[in-house]
Amino acid sequence: MANRRNVLQERFFNALISGDRTEARSIVSEALDAECSAEVILSHLFWPTVEMVQNLHRNDQITNLSYHYATRLLRGLVDQMQLRLEMKASRGEIILLTCGEEESEELAAQMASDLLEADGYTVFFCGGGIANDELVEQLGTVQADKLLVFGAMPATVPQTRLLIDRLHEIGVCPNVQIIVGGGVFNRADGLAEEIGADLWAKTPSELVQVMNDKPARRMTDDQRTVGRKRRPGMAAA
Repeated sequence: MANRRNVLQERFFNALISGDRTEARSIVSEALDAECSAEVILSHLFWPTVEMVQNLHRNDQITNLSYHYATRLLRGLVDQMQLRLEMKASRGEIILLTCGEEESEELAAQMASDLLEADGYTVFFCGGGIANDELVEQLGTVQADKLLVFGAMPATVPQTRLLIDRLHEIGVCPNVQIIVGGGVFNRADGLAEEIGADLWAKTPSELVQVMNDKPARRMTDDQRTVGRKRRPGMAAA
């Protein structure tokens, strides 16, 4: 089963970076015909492929053309898959979701958005490049229960940290839970805790699970670990 999945992922990746729209859609159809759910396709086909494309592009191992082929084609496929997700009853909780500005980071955040919405959350997905002042204002406007930064780039981490600090300082939505994941947070051990996030997760599906398991978890000021490594097991506490 794992070998078959790896073969499918390789075929899918090759179709995307070569701009073969017909083949990419055909592979998704194969997965659907094999009775894979939309959630499984998002989590085990689309997500690993996005990560692979991100890593290769960041390390200059694929061309800009291949990166653009892959991300543009994936955007349409993710949009289509969202319509197939099984929607659960409303949880009555509101999430404001932002991310990095690159196309692949927005794709990752969109998948997180879609899975969370299917799980019953109300999601306001604003994408990347939004000023902190606007995010703070919007948190108050929609009365968000959670702020999610999924798919941040290294250059945006200082801005994210300033955003979290500002929320603590001015008391807008004082009970808002702050969650991060994907992007640079997957590559820098301890960064999520260092900037004061309440929760963190590596993948969209893990994100849904962690948020459901720990809805009340909050970091205290003395738990921030600026300059120190994350304590073992902290995320699971």
